[in-house]
Amino acid sequence: MDPNHERRYDSSAQVTTTDDITSFRHRLSSYSDSSLRMIYEHYRDDLIHILENMDPHSVLVELQPRNVIDTDEYLSMEIDRSAFAQILLEDMQSRGREAVIGFWDCLYALQKAHPNLLAILDEVTRTGDDLVDQILLDEYGPSLIPELIDIHKEHKQHLMEKTETLEEHRPPGTTLEPQTFLINERYVNLVVVTTDQFRERPQNELIQTGVKHEECLKETQTRLEHISPNRLFRWNHQSHCVPHAVMVSGVPGIGKTTLMQKFVYDWVTGKHYQRFAFLFVFRFRDLNRLGEVSLEEMILHQYPYLESQIGDILQDPERLLFIFDGLDESVHQMDFRSSRLSNPKQRSHFGEIVVSLVRQRLLMGCSVLITSRPTRLASVDTGVFQRIAEIMGFLHGDRLIFFNNFFGNEELSGKAFHHVQENDTLYTFCYIPSYCWIICTVLSMCFRSQPTITDQLMTSLPKTMTQLFVTFVSNILANHSQNKDGGHTARELLTSIGWMAEHGVMNHRIVFDERHLESFNVRNDNHLFSSFMMESGQPPDVDYTFLHLTLQEFFAALVHFITDNPDRLQETLDDAESYEDGRGEILLRFLCGLSDSSTRSMLKSHGGELSTQAARHVISWIQKKIPEQIRDKPMRGSRELLNVFYYLYESRNKALVSQCIGSNKVDFSGVHFSPLDCSVLSFILQSCREIEEVNIHSCHFRSEGLKRLIPALHNIKSLSLTRTLIDISCLHLASGIRNNQTLRRLILSDNYLEEPHFRDLMEALPTSRIEELHLDRNQLTDSSCPHLASGIRNNQTLRLLNLSWNKLKCPHFSDLMKALRTSQIEELQLSYNYLSQEARKELQKLRNSRPRLNIFLE
Repeated sequence: MDPNHERRYDSSAQVTTTDDITSFRHRLSSYSDSSLRMIYEHYRDDLIHILENMDPHSVLVELQPRNVIDTDEYLSMEIDRSAFAQILLEDMQSRGREAVIGFWDCLYALQKAHPNLLAILDEVTRTGDDLVDQILLDEYGPSLIPELIDIHKEHKQHLMEKTETLEEHRPPGTTLEPQTFLINERYVNLVVVTTDQFRERPQNELIQTGVKHEECLKETQTRLEHISPNRLFRWNHQSHCVPHAVMVSGVPGIGKTTLMQKFVYDWVTGKHYQRFAFLFVFRFRDLNRLGEVSLEEMILHQYPYLESQIGDILQDPERLLFIFDGLDESVHQMDFRSSRLSNPKQRSHFGEIVVSLVRQRLLMGCSVLITSRPTRLASVDTGVFQRIAEIMGFLHGDRLIFFNNFFGNEELSGKAFHHVQENDTLYTFCYIPSYCWIICTVLSMCFRSQPTITDQLMTSLPKTMTQLFVTFVSNILANHSQNKDGGHTARELLTSIGWMAEHGVMNHRIVFDERHLESFNVRNDNHLFSSFMMESGQPPDVDYTFLHLTLQEFFAALVHFITDNPDRLQETLDDAESYEDGRGEILLRFLCGLSDSSTRSMLKSHGGELSTQAARHVISWIQKKIPEQIRDKPMRGSRELLNVFYYLYESRNKALVSQCIGSNKVDFSGVHFSPLDCSVLSFILQSCREIEEVNIHSCHFRSEGLKRLIPALHNIKSLSLTRTLIDISCLHLASGIRNNQTLRRLILSDNYLEEPHFRDLMEALPTSRIEELHLDRNQLTDSSCPHLASGIRNNQTLRLLNLSWNKLKCPHFSDLMKALRTSQIEELQLSYNYLSQEARKELQKLRNSRPRLNIFLE
């Protein structure tokens, strides 16, 4: 074996030695052929995911010395990782036992290349001889006593009827009935990862998750463990056990309930976890209606047909799984640090029962799965859960699948998806399935209103969150006006549900009941109400929720433009701003968005006149957010100031932006920028005639973020992008400076711009009017000199060039010197380049030819 294969290091300096690999091979060799095949098949889906997210070349390099396949045959497949994974796995299995063991050896050597690989190899190693038994148990289930066989079948049939179809709300106005699909035909995979991000939520949970979403999804390929539903109760290498209590976290609308439905359906159909003979599903919103109850009573209340056998069912807790959906909707604050129930017949409130199940005091050996919003988990002791996972929502491809499913028309779905991709605010929140539904609904409404999809129609589509929800509501109101419900106007309903919505936003309430409707004078006896709210349960225990949390937040803002009460509006502005958990952040953005007259006008025809006084009040509030003392001084950036920029972005009020920002120096040094933040900043900068200076030093935004900032570069005189860029960024930066007649000073210090795209930047330089260019500390080497030469040769504007702290040496250094002889540069900084003697000779020639050129050396 190649000696370079003897030790593997990861970032934590852990080591995989040849002895470890030999020991692992010995373990695999102890399995019979049938057991080895079973293990291989058991992990097939995991291995496909892993190979699709690993560098194929590293796999082939590790396989080559093992002589199990001819690796040359796979070189052409490296580009298509999906095909590479599928074919490699099939080929390994077809080559027999030794090839499969050799393949596992290879994976063991590469285990730290992906967290999922580390997890399954740890499971194989730690579980040992019990692994095959566990696989068989999960596939075929435990043997049941005769008395339980029929009730087991009845229970599965009951759950099948509850989970086999997936409901999708149809665009309001098309039908009052939701459309149903077989869950396997419509379900779109959600990304679930191991995480503890919910522990810190200083921002609104939808906003914070959206901002981090793309970054986290990229990390699933390298650092975050991807948890498919069939892995939730498998070995966790972090807690070193098979979990019996699992928490799944996710923001509203992300798909927690749908994931649970798919989980139960897959159990019913035998796809996974047949080790559980009985699975019980509860919603906390349903449990809220119960008084004191025992575990037995709680089960029978939901599943009365189990009454004759409930004693026998509970006799073997290891065969039981309890699912509790929506912890954030529970009326009980649960203390998971202690429990007191140990008897399934003992009565208490349901919260104590849940805690006792989780802590294994009640039915020791049972398994529990709970879902919750992140905000609720921030106040929960989660140390009792052996696995905590977060639903991250849709990948890019999954979003496209959702759009295709919704429209059922490739042309329409393509146009809709392209529009959303071009509007960052909308696309950022498309990681949420229910948000995808809102967007698709609005766009389908717009498409239906026009006989043909023209370019003019596409440009008129909503671009901000406020415009999206205004369009959504105005289309529903238009439909309502054609099907009037007697005696109850749309304006009255918008007012009543608006105040109820605001109460919910401010108090973390998303589920309402008849008492809330009565308290806020909300009538639920008409078509318009059912277009905005969903109803669940049976009288008298009926619950109501808005179609989407963000729709609730929109109505909470809209009501202030209907009622025109300045004091109440100011109170809401103050309260929404005061919450440290960010619960009022989207409400504030909607208030600012509704201050735009053109946005409000869309509601006028069917919702009546909206208050211009409220709009002026909100605009005045925005103006005060940028204090007088920083006007005409450097504007020090922070997350708080960036939030104000979001308010301005939603307002679409360019005059207000120009008034607030003027030509101030904008400095966001050290503020972490997401691509969406860059889009918002770009809108702000483009709304000003000319910004004296913009400093986004050490903002760590990705190349995608810079691409979104490019249009704003034509409004800036001085720009600092220190410690922010990599070489690929030069492509976008080149397009920003090409033919730029405004930018005079460009500071690119402390980046990494060496090859290959540095050339693109230099080729664009002569078309600009840049006078100062700072490229110090960029690790530029001798090979950069020809590109530098092309950038300054015949350049009529560049006066200062800073190349300090690079690695410029011969032989190409002479190209740079020749170009400088004919340039207009007046100052050249070359400190700490450790120039060779030959390079210094070239520099001396330059000095002789241009004695007035100031050259600075170390």
